[in-house]
Amino acid sequence: MVDVSEKSATKRTAVAESRVRFPPAVAAALRENGLRSPKGPVFDTAIVAGVMGAKRTHELIPFCHPLGLEKCNLAIEMDGDSAVIRCSVSVHHKTGVEMEALTGASIAALTIYDMCKALSHDIVIGDTRLLSKDGGKSGYSLEEAS
Repeated sequence: MVDVSEKSATKRTAVAESRVRFPPAVAAALRENGLRSPKGPVFDTAIVAGVMGAKRTHELIPFCHPLGLEKCNLAIEMDGDSAVIRCSVSVHHKTGVEMEALTGASIAALTIYDMCKALSHDIVIGDTRLLSKDGGKSGYSLEEAS
């Protein structure tokens, strides 16, 4: 792990996004069934899984510091035939939380796939990316990077 002992604890935030693209018939079926699959409520389950994943990032990514997240919000909405997942996290600490945001969005995407695979195996987990981070030595915003 990187030595962060000399850094100052500040409020660190990060937002990440992941997309899950459904075949048109699957997207239509989800909408018709109130975003439920044979396994249950798809987005509600993915939100819980994403929060759990973000909180356990240090157990999944070898060199991540364990962080007691102070906030982790996931929002999922349909955009055409895709589900767009946004994971926003924050903590007061000496290291950033971008990996927690990316992990939360990724685990939510994997959960959506798992919840819907009985409907089709042609579901695609697409772009997963960091949208912004703030609070450390350097900030980042996708809008500024473009």
